[in-house]
Amino acid sequence: MIEVKKRENESSESLVRRFTKRVQQSGVLIRAKKRRFYENPKNKRAVREDALRRQAIREQRELLRRQGKLEEYDLKKRGPRRKPLPRIPSTL
Repeated sequence: MIEVKKRENESSESLVRRFTKRVQQSGVLIRAKKRRFYENPKNKRAVREDALRRQAIREQRELLRRQGKLEEYDLKKRGPRRKPLPRIPSTL
C-alpha cells in the first residue's frame, strides 16, 4: 500500500504529484496492467524464435538504413511511422 502524507504548506497538486511518482516507482500500475489479461507462458523455443526474429528484423532495418533505402525516423516522435503515399495529380 502506497501512502503519502501531506507536508506543511504543501499544495494538493504537489501532494498528488508526489503520490503519482511513488505509484510509478513502485511498479503497481505495471503489475496491474500485466495481470489484466492472462498470457500463456511461452516455452524456451518460442522465446528464442521470437528473439531471433526481432534480431533479424533489426539487422535488416539497419542494413537498409545504411544503404539509404530507409529514412531515419525519430523514435521519440508519436504518430504514423510510415511515409504517406505520394499523391497522383488528377488529369480530369
